[in-house]
Amino acid sequence: MIVLTRLNQRAFVLNAELIKMIEATPDTLVTLVNGDCVMVREAIDEVVEKVVDYQRRIHGFSVV
Repeated sequence: MIVLTRLNQRAFVLNAELIKMIEATPDTLVTLVNGDCVMVREAIDEVVEKVVDYQRRIHGFSVV
């Protein structure tokens, strides 16, 4: 799980395993495997960093 921030500045927790795609539109749009989309305040690089950190913590290996 990673903590992200909606555009209205409310924090929420997202299951990082459900992320299908992240894109800049110019806001960051996170698309989930079920087709749901969430706009977040974090930049793409920040979201990727949070996912990589999550993968390292959970699975104990490096993700590139």
